[in-house]
This record gives sequence, C-alpha cells and structure tokens, in this order.
Amino acid sequence: MKKLNLITGLGIVLFAFNCSSKEDDSVQPTDKSMSETWLIPEERVLDGGPGKDGIPAINDPKFDKASATTYLSDEDIVIGFKHDGIIKAYPHLILDWHEIVNDEINNSAFAITYCPLTGTAINWNRTFNGVTTTFGVSGLLYNSNLIPYDRETDSNWSQMQLKCVNGELIGTEASTFQLVETSWKSWKEMYEDSEVMTTQTGFARNYGSYPYIGRNGDYREESYLIFPVENSDNRLDAKERVHGVIEGEEVRVFRFEEFENELNIIEDNLGGQNIAVIGSKQDNYIVSFIINDEELRVNRSGEAVFKDQNDNVYNIFGEIIEGPDTGNKLASTQSFIGYWFSWAAFYPEVDIYNFN
Repeated sequence: MKKLNLITGLGIVLFAFNCSSKEDDSVQPTDKSMSETWLIPEERVLDGGPGKDGIPAINDPKFDKASATTYLSDEDIVIGFKHDGIIKAYPHLILDWHEIVNDEINNSAFAITYCPLTGTAINWNRTFNGVTTTFGVSGLLYNSNLIPYDRETDSNWSQMQLKCVNGELIGTEASTFQLVETSWKSWKEMYEDSEVMTTQTGFARNYGSYPYIGRNGDYREESYLIFPVENSDNRLDAKERVHGVIEGEEVRVFRFEEFENELNIIEDNLGGQNIAVIGSKQDNYIVSFIINDEELRVNRSGEAVFKDQNDNVYNIFGEIIEGPDTGNKLASTQSFIGYWFSWAAFYPEVDIYNFN
C-alpha cells in the first residue's frame, strides 16, 4: 500500500492515537488481506499512518443517561440510534478518536462507523451469512474515507461505498440502520431520557480536544484535504456538511441552507422514489424518508417533528408516535451526512438539490 505521512499533511502528533490502554489494541501489519483482488483501485488505497488497529475501535461501550451527561456542550454533534425502543447517542467527541463502536441492542449487533476525514457516520449490521463479527479500523483509506475491516474474515470494506472491497466477503453489501446526526442541544430536547456513550472507553484519550488540528488549522473548518481524492468538485465548499441520499444509480445532496427556517420539509423524487427530506439548520439535522401518499407538514413539539393528513404524528426516526397508525414507521432512505468533497469523490454524478 502507498504510504502518505499524515504528520506532513496536518502537523498532528500521531502517537496520540497509540496511547496506552486497558484493552488489547496491538497493531497488525497494515497490508494484510485475504485476497490480492480489490474492487477499488489498489493504488488509491493509502496507508493513513497509525496502522491497523492503531486507532482502536470500541468493543464494550459504556452509557449513562442524557440527564447525567456533563462532558458535552450544546453545539457538540451526536449520532443517535433507536432500536426496539432503546435510544442511544454516540458523540463525535469520542468517535473522532475511535471511528468505530461495536455495540448491540437486544441481540441485534451493529457497528457505528464514523470517518472524521469525510464526516460520515453510517450504522452497519454486524451479521453476515449468519455469522456475527466486529469491525476494526484497518488504517487504510480510499478517497480519504475510512476502510473498516471485519475481524471474522479480515475483509476490507469501503465505508461510503457500503460494501466489502477486498477479502473473503468481497462484493458483499452492508446492511445499514438509520442514524440521526444532530447537536447535543437538539438531541436532549427530543430524547432527554436516552442513553449516551461515556468517556469511560478503557483508552487514555483527551476527549475534550479535537485531534485534527495542525498548522493548517481546524480540519473541519478549513478547505484543505490531507489525502488525495479521485474527483474534485468546486460547486460547494469542500467541507460543507450535506445530507446525501442514494437511490439506485441516482445520488442527490441536500444543503442545510435549504432549511434556514426552524424546520422545513422538502418533497422530491429520486431514482423513481418519492422522498421527504426534513431538516432544520438551527437544530442541525437533516433526515429523509420514502413516502407514498403521506402529506407531511411540520409539527415540532418535543419528540414530535412532523405529521400527516391523517393526524399521525412522527418523530425524527420516522416512527408514528401518536395517531391512528401508531407503531408504524416510514422507510428511511439510504442516506447520511458527509463533507461535500467526499460525496463528489465517491459519486461524481451527484446532484445538488436546488429549491429555486
């Protein structure tokens, strides 16, 4: 694999990722793979620097109630997940340092995968062909994006392509669960009784600081990239956060600028599917769902976000929490938030929704 020195690109002391820990985070050779065949250009697969498992995934996350969580500020971003009535939040402050959290709810095993370089959070089912695995950080990148590996087969996966690109499971598509990414302030207002991941990770990390700040400034806010990408597109600023939706061969992104009001709903058609995109720039979230004959309108009150013509009230996960169809749920789109440059790199034909 090609090696590109992350210290040169950003001026960050990488041994911060290899601090002592209470868990076994021994590093394996970075270029280990079950197969020489890749579904992505192998020459574009780069060594990110820390090595395999040099950025340690969390395998035993600890949680506390949102009301007891004091280490987060209102503007900090959290990744929310709801399954079988259990609601959890995973803060960026922790994921910036670990990138993957292997967790489960009621025997449903999943992995929260987050790439700080592309700003993308995606939740993967950890069971393939009846076998449950855990994911780790391979230390490799493609188009600046995380390549997780599964520990059962040592196969490598492309996070933003949502599939295995090298190894025994090559070509296997990832099954995903819906996530909601928003500010801590907004999350608390909706789910004050939720569980929140704590900083008791078993690793010595400075979770109060952001690891990607160097001589070129804060990576989240400046336009520079550390690693090259295959396609550049200057229609938007490189680090603008956008909500991308993938339907078949069509990909479209939605900007927070389209949701300047407190809450707004956009109806669109993508890949032959009618979709509703619900978002608020003020509350820092955008979510999207596949719709049929639902006529949606804003209904913001606590957990409630919108309602339909039949007086069904929905939460941010698309679940009907009040009304004649309580218990039903809208199907979520295949979508996630990420930096604009990453969407353009992986999906060069991507559209930008324009309300005007």
